Amino acid sequence: MFRIGFGYDVHSLVEGRRLILGGIDIPWKLGLLGHSDADVLVHAIMDGILGALGRGDIGKHFPDSDPAFKDKDSLIMLNDVMSMVRKDGFQINNVDCTIVAQEPKLAPYIEGMREKISHILEAETGSVNIKATTTEGMGFAGRG
Repeated sequence: MFRIGFGYDVHSLVEGRRLILGGIDIPWKLGLLGHSDADVLVHAIMDGILGALGRGDIGKHFPDSDPAFKDKDSLIMLNDVMSMVRKDGFQINNVDCTIVAQEPKLAPYIEGMREKISHILEAETGSVNIKATTTEGMGFAGRG
């Protein structure tokens, strides 16, 4: 059986937090606000996988009301989601993601993100595609 899921996540940028995307710590003046490490890329991937499995969303499995997930590494949570994938008898064929951010420039970090994520997904690096784009200054992403 072949299934497809869709994931989406947004977090505010704030001072005093690390910017972590795809498990990579990106040097930047702002970071993402959230209960865990707020890695929006990994959160979107988890939501897509959970959706494909028919298992709800990350809020159901990793609620922000649970102190166990405070500042938790999202790659660890992705690994937990992959346990569900294996338990349900599935595998990941491919993942295609787009990060929307005005700045910083993410191109230098994308290959590292692909490597980390593909390893956890037990997929070839070539099966994990990550793109980055801006909104040309439009909308909440465009306002930074």
